[in-house]
Amino acid sequence: MKKKFFYFLPFFVFMLIAFFLWRGLRLDPAQLPSTLIDKVAPSFVLPSLLDEQKKIRSSIFYGKISIVHVWSSECKVCENEYDVLLQLAQLPKVQLIGLDYEDDPISAKRYLLEKGNPYHQVLRGDQKNVGLNWGIYGTPETFVIDQRGVIRGKWLGSLNEEKTREQLKACLRSLKDA
Repeated sequence: MKKKFFYFLPFFVFMLIAFFLWRGLRLDPAQLPSTLIDKVAPSFVLPSLLDEQKKIRSSIFYGKISIVHVWSSECKVCENEYDVLLQLAQLPKVQLIGLDYEDDPISAKRYLLEKGNPYHQVLRGDQKNVGLNWGIYGTPETFVIDQRGVIRGKWLGSLNEEKTREQLKACLRSLKDA
């Protein structure tokens, strides 16, 4: 009996490995699971990038659907997203919030002056714990927040990817219909 078990053991190990590989290939790397999904966005008071005297609070999310786009002037992928960001900024009843993440404020301001500013508000995200509180891996990242300040979606990487754009638009449609 033990001999038969050892005879089938490599087959069972192979099937187990094949299952995990199959499962991993079905995951979308642009949509990372986040512990923040369906939770209220982290509370913050951050300076505005364009007006350092102005403080922006997390209450900015209440009453409007928000897209928070995490970017940096050093991010080459972010440069390629500008057309998509300009389209998102035109959506009615949606505010596009930029979070300039761990960036030099002078470089970031120059970047927005040269490219054009698609954001309704731009937050400076260089304060301690901003990345940790939001679960930011790097730039670019995009969050969708509903009218009650609850995070409903998170995407990592370029908004130029068709699948990501479609998922983002579907998330926004579901919030507008709710």
